[in-house]
Amino acid sequence: MIFSDRAWLRLLLAVVCLQPLAKLFSFDVLAARQTDIGASSANENYLGFDRNLYPGDAALPQLRKDFAFAGFWISPPPGETSNSWTGKRTLMRQLGFGFLVLYRGREVREIKTAADAAEKGKTEGRDSAANAQREGFPAGTIVFLDVEEGGRLPANYHAYLRAWADALLAAGYRPGVYCSAMPVNEGQGVSIVTADDIRTNEAPREFTYWVYNDACPPAPGCSAKKGAPSPSRSGTAYAAVWQFAQSPRRKNFTSRCAATYAHDGNCYAPGDTAHKWFLDLNTATSADPSGGAK
Repeated sequence: MIFSDRAWLRLLLAVVCLQPLAKLFSFDVLAARQTDIGASSANENYLGFDRNLYPGDAALPQLRKDFAFAGFWISPPPGETSNSWTGKRTLMRQLGFGFLVLYRGREVREIKTAADAAEKGKTEGRDSAANAQREGFPAGTIVFLDVEEGGRLPANYHAYLRAWADALLAAGYRPGVYCSAMPVNEGQGVSIVTADDIRTNEAPREFTYWVYNDACPPAPGCSAKKGAPSPSRSGTAYAAVWQFAQSPRRKNFTSRCAATYAHDGNCYAPGDTAHKWFLDLNTATSADPSGGAK
């Protein structure tokens, strides 16, 4: 088709006039897509695992198929004198794992006085930060203090938690706590949840909460194939992370979901058909709950 000079001029003017409209339309479409992505991400939950012993380099690619994040100890785990996770952050980050950074807390019996609480909390808060930095975790990473004991904690232990958090914050890291979300009956119609007890005493430090409640219900048992339940289903509405299955299973809490666990009582990843690596299962509102994959 052959255009006259006048026809070419009309065509050129039409293209110029339509360009702003085209740009506006493109911007609106892009903005709508970004809004949709943000909305879906805000409601999404992610599966993760944790275990005291590092599963080995060869296990990571297989576990990454099922899990977005993993627990990562920066101190020896309970019952251990060494830490097998040391030096593994880089490999895990390369494979796309997010992190739950863990530091072992004291037992209640080890905190005898207020002075003891202040000294040990300050020392271990500084040690937590130094270990996190040594492993390459950036400033702002949340370090979860592992508190294994449930029920109401004594005043000296709360002082220890506050001293630990203050030292961690002063070093540029953020405090979190791994603790029970399971009610403990104190008698006379009174029950207490450890997470609530800590939250009442934490101000203004704002811990991030990783809670455990493996009782079925609300826990679904060793069930990773059905997706990640919301951490709020743990019974603790403000929980960022929920550990809903433990290995080995605790029979007094998991009788209703016993069939979801392996015959040996442990929990395994869906892809671990050989049952090489028993795990605890977690769900979180972020694929990187500690923010340590940056």
